[in-house]
Amino acid sequence: MTGEILLKLYPTNKPLKGMTTVSECIFCQIIRKQAPANIVYEDDQVVAFLSNRPVNEGHTLVVPQKHYENIYEISEEEAAYLFKIAKRVAHAVRDATGAEGIRIVQNNGEAAGQVVFHLHVHVIPLKPRNQFGHDGAFRDPTNYRDAEALERDAQKIGHRLQQTNSRK
Repeated sequence: MTGEILLKLYPTNKPLKGMTTVSECIFCQIIRKQAPANIVYEDDQVVAFLSNRPVNEGHTLVVPQKHYENIYEISEEEAAYLFKIAKRVAHAVRDATGAEGIRIVQNNGEAAGQVVFHLHVHVIPLKPRNQFGHDGAFRDPTNYRDAEALERDAQKIGHRLQQTNSRK
């Protein structure tokens, strides 16, 4: 493989299917606009979009534009910026969903539960137990958001982010 970085990429709830090149990374495809996503924020360093397999309504992923497999590969400056945007997204998600809490998760490696091997931060809104339909601790494999619901969620969160940005 002529200098291509390899990474593991496997579908959620399915066994590891080997190695995939960076060019096939689903998050890189979203960043290049080669795969669909409900993008709520984008700048030259970071993109944020709704998870297509959300733990709860409004579950958003904050991803560096540049491909890094995990936290160990990114510079401290870029990591700081990634988390700055994750904080901004957390405010918007909380306000858009009426969540009473936000869980920030960043997994590194298969043992930690990383499924897509492109560094990303989960912003997961939470309400008191069962008000989102389950306990919120883990993804409910039977509960998917359809395309229309994801689009509505993205519009609400995007609107809140625009309000936040206009106040700065």
